[in-house]
Amino acid sequence: MNHSPMFGRRRMPSGGAPAAVLPGDGAMPHSTPVPVVETHPAAAMLPAAQPAPELPAAAPPVVRVVAAAPPRAPAPSHAEAMRELRRLCLTRIEPSAIANTPPERLRIDIERLVSEIATSNRIQLNGREQRQLAEELVADMLGMGPLQPLLDDDSIADIMVNGPDCVFIERGGKVVKSDVRFRDAAHVIGICQRIAAGVGRRVDESSPMVDARLKDGSRVNIVLPPLALDGPYISIRKFGKKPIDFAKLIGFGALTAPVARILEIAGRARLNIVISGGTGSGKTTMMNAISRMIDHGERIVTIEDAAELQLQQPHVVRLETRPSSLEGRGEVTQRDLVRNALRMRPDRVIIGEVRGGEAFDMLQAMNTGHDGSMSTIHANTTRDAIVRIENMVQMGNTGLPSRAIRQQIIGAVDIVVQVERQRDGGRRVTQVTEVIGMEGDVVTLNDIFRLEIIGEDSTGRLIGRYKVSRTRPKAYERLSYFGLERAWMSALDETAR
Repeated sequence: MNHSPMFGRRRMPSGGAPAAVLPGDGAMPHSTPVPVVETHPAAAMLPAAQPAPELPAAAPPVVRVVAAAPPRAPAPSHAEAMRELRRLCLTRIEPSAIANTPPERLRIDIERLVSEIATSNRIQLNGREQRQLAEELVADMLGMGPLQPLLDDDSIADIMVNGPDCVFIERGGKVVKSDVRFRDAAHVIGICQRIAAGVGRRVDESSPMVDARLKDGSRVNIVLPPLALDGPYISIRKFGKKPIDFAKLIGFGALTAPVARILEIAGRARLNIVISGGTGSGKTTMMNAISRMIDHGERIVTIEDAAELQLQQPHVVRLETRPSSLEGRGEVTQRDLVRNALRMRPDRVIIGEVRGGEAFDMLQAMNTGHDGSMSTIHANTTRDAIVRIENMVQMGNTGLPSRAIRQQIIGAVDIVVQVERQRDGGRRVTQVTEVIGMEGDVVTLNDIFRLEIIGEDSTGRLIGRYKVSRTRPKAYERLSYFGLERAWMSALDETAR
């Protein structure tokens, strides 16, 4: 008889789990399988495990769970604080009182209001920032907003706004990007509408383009969306507060003293002058300088799209075109004004710029006893200027043959002055050309002066000299009538030496 303790059981290999006894594996039918527990000899030496003490069922928790506090709102940024302070100030300003308050008093009152609101609302801005905001508010109410500092800077000649975040300026003949920014497109549109309203015009989506002027005579062109894709566009051509004469132009290097003397003589001798050049080349500045030679006893009628001429004579009649109304009526063009000017007993007619069919009326004015008339035109050379006048006369649908138009030009125009903005940023007179006559179907010209570039100095400024023609001028008899023929020839001799 086997007395093995493993009777009816199966030992698993060391380290394994005990196996269940299966029926029919030699076990007794009603026996309960008992697992075999192997005890390590060292285990008998360990003390018996003590049961863990029981805690009272109602013991309070040691750590009290508290709901998480909501996150604190971040402190407003500097830009947000400025916007909020601006908004609060605008709600406290009475618009009707602004018109009756002098600018200096308004600036003081606005500064006090900004400081008071910033203190009461605990807006963290220092004194310099509060003064800056006050100046911006005054500029928005009375001036040109962010553009006002640029307009006050006499060294800036052009301001170009290409949307609220992109403003370029021209200083010293070079175009650079400025740090000026608008709040948004609506801010720019508000400035545009204020400019247009100042000259009795409107600019909006239905009339998105306008030519206007500022109080100081600066010329402004505005284009609004949907024509402007990147936001409102503003182009401002500034004019100096002090008139520019030939002495200043000589100092700028725009021309030499003999060339200036020839142009002075042409103005005094009542020669008809056309000033040609590209955009921003100084055509209007040159016309203002030549017009200073006009006798103060003459009656001058000026015709412009946007009045920018600064004539110094006492007897000046200024006319300006008018766009059509919302109904498409009431438009007054330059051609209408030229026709009307001939009935106003002018001694001279000065047209700011000829762009179309009014060129024919300009030639008529020059050919009908209004000697000394002047105008400007866009062209690259003096020869191109003659061709452009002919083309614009044809745009007026006059039905005149080309030869008849050229004969009109020869009889009307005496001198063409070409001005150019060159690569170093300087604006210079590059040609002074006399209209002689016709050879066959070609208009013959004579360059009295022609600028030749011979190099540049260490600063990159171009150096040039004038090539002189000693041909007897066609207007010699007129010069003799005014006693200026010797002065004319003396100026040519001085340049030829």
